[in-house]
Amino acid sequence: MSDNFSRYSDSRLFALLREEPKTKDQAFAELYARHSSRVWLYCLKIMGDRQSAEDMFQGTFLRFLQSATVEREMSNVPGFLLRIARNLCLNAKQKMRPITTSLEELELPVEEHPVEARELERLVSTALDLLPEEHREAFVLQAYNGMSYKEIAEMIDRPVTTVRNRVVRAKKKMREILAPYLVDYRE
Repeated sequence: MSDNFSRYSDSRLFALLREEPKTKDQAFAELYARHSSRVWLYCLKIMGDRQSAEDMFQGTFLRFLQSATVEREMSNVPGFLLRIARNLCLNAKQKMRPITTSLEELELPVEEHPVEARELERLVSTALDLLPEEHREAFVLQAYNGMSYKEIAEMIDRPVTTVRNRVVRAKKKMREILAPYLVDYRE
């Protein structure tokens, strides 16, 4: 098959995961290329360290592949992947003590002053670590994954108002934590 898999929808690619090995591999490669960075960022922000995030990331795609063996319609591949990642991350976090994100892992687009950029990255990372777990998760899903309140609510099975409150509280707490350090950055 010499198809250009990039022109297929996520739903079609998911269906192709049940085909012969070559087609399955190409369909998976395209889905991975489309969604892996989003899943990786989620795992990293929720788990807080590269090794745990890597384990959850790999587990997510393994379970995703396994789920394709079941005959089902897939209308929201990114949401499905993030739901798998969320379940794996939450289960893992219940089994381990809290770990902080290494300070170099947060990437922010600050170009002119590399020393200040690294310090700002450290501050944001620390502020994220200080948020309650449910607030951090809602904030990460919105800020880093671009999900709407409704999408987050569906994913974590909570009302939209609860999600909105968690995001608002997370942002407020982040501002409170970062305010003393960001005096020079204000207009």
